Amino acid sequence: MKQRKIPMRMCVGCREMKPKKELIRVVRGKEGEISLDPRGKAPGRGAYVCFHGDCLKKAEKTRALERALEHPIAPEIYAQLAKEMEGYVPDPKPEGED
Repeated sequence: MKQRKIPMRMCVGCREMKPKKELIRVVRGKEGEISLDPRGKAPGRGAYVCFHGDCLKKAEKTRALERALEHPIAPEIYAQLAKEMEGYVPDPKPEGED
């Protein structure tokens, strides 16, 4: 059986390439609102961050998330994103995957 290609994405905080399922997408909608997109399907400009808060803090410090989304982000929005991320955990691997 042919192996399926695993989509890889780069975390804007730690700049590591990881499988898409191990990251969470932050999206900027058409109206400029910034939110988490756990499914990765929301329309708008997106960037990926690791689930642990260190990468979000690093992205805030280096303004990497602002550059990726091409939009200034207020400190209150970073706090809101960090609070929302606390509730998410990565999807466990399906049976049969290594």
